[in-house]
Amino acid sequence: MKIGIIVAMDKELQQLQQVFKGQQVLVEKCGIGKVNAALGVQRIINDYKPDCIISSGCAGGHGEGVHVKDVVVSTELAYHDVYCGSAIDDTTQYGQVQGLPARFPADPWLLEQATALRAQAETLSTQLHEGLIVTGDWFVDSKEKMRSIVEKFPDALAVDMESAAIAHACYLSKVPFISFRVVSDMPLSDSHASQYHDFWATVAAQSFELTRAFVEKLRTA
Repeated sequence: MKIGIIVAMDKELQQLQQVFKGQQVLVEKCGIGKVNAALGVQRIINDYKPDCIISSGCAGGHGEGVHVKDVVVSTELAYHDVYCGSAIDDTTQYGQVQGLPARFPADPWLLEQATALRAQAETLSTQLHEGLIVTGDWFVDSKEKMRSIVEKFPDALAVDMESAAIAHACYLSKVPFISFRVVSDMPLSDSHASQYHDFWATVAAQSFELTRAFVEKLRTA
């Protein structure tokens, strides 16, 4: 099985390259934000022709029971910063690009394989959660920013800057996709992104082992 993993930042790339060192898994960096993400994943699709794409790296977490170092697996993905209005189509929802789904669903088989890792996550002293991941071109470094997002998407479990754009491109190219993100910070209980910076300073090195387990499960399923 040809698996493409896409990340946004050098920090994430370095961690995952170490995790998958010596394995035939493509790990590439796209850069931060929606445009970079869409361009990066389309390049992988065109050049590598993967059987599936995984958006990996970190994300801000939200919701009861979600903690730093937990993993959020996307069931659905949406944009939190897109609004097309109602002048042309009054059925379009906030976060929806007209003519496309309001939420991009994760591939059912990939989601099934991911959620089967819940018990394994506990052995790694983390938890696995499945739910909505929302994406926008904001670095969420304040409680106020996070509140404005969850007011519109109260069911969101994670916020990042790439996953929905990657899902968008995969949807158009008909490539199975899922986002598998490690929680680096909880913006509603954080100040000045201190949890985020501490994550990279002290926690990140052990945070992507469940990603390894997920990929190994895909390759042997």
